[in-house]
Amino acid sequence: MIYAYLYGMEELINKLLQFGSLNPQQIELIKQHASELHVKKGDYFHEAGKIAKQVGFLTNGAIRLCYYGKGGEDFTRYFMVEGSFIVDLDSFYNEIPSSVYTEAVTDCSLIVFEKEDFQHLAGTIIAWNEIFTKIATQALSFKASASSVMLTQDATERYEAFLKRWPGLANRISLSSLASYLGITQSSLSRIRKNI
Repeated sequence: MIYAYLYGMEELINKLLQFGSLNPQQIELIKQHASELHVKKGDYFHEAGKIAKQVGFLTNGAIRLCYYGKGGEDFTRYFMVEGSFIVDLDSFYNEIPSSVYTEAVTDCSLIVFEKEDFQHLAGTIIAWNEIFTKIATQALSFKASASSVMLTQDATERYEAFLKRWPGLANRISLSSLASYLGITQSSLSRIRKNI
């Protein structure tokens, strides 16, 4: 477990360094203000209707962003895998209830920053806010391109795009979550998978 945490912390630091520079003292400070969190399959990291109080970095597993219709049906908006930061920015920064659920679709391990720790780092490390602005910009661009695929392609093309975007994820998540994301029935998804 300790090895997994240390490996995850190393992955987090490497990710941050892709978006800005940090000196050894700043890296040590980041490590001091982070903790490890495990979320079991089917549990939520953030819940709709509650204020997001943590920023998570997914070191193992997969999470889906979803919401529920009035009839109880669920809709998958997006998936996040290892190496992703997970937070409802609007809820976290503006302290308003989140509009989506972030559900673990596998058992997950995350490195998390509580809001007060995140704010402390932002006030102490000059590059912190700039690094996270770049990370958020990249994530929004990635989501926007995924959304345009969903709007412009047929079901088979959407499934093929999903396989390219998240290699190996189809084997780790439920058929219902994948069908929900693609906007098709499970039987349609089964047919597409047989034909590919």
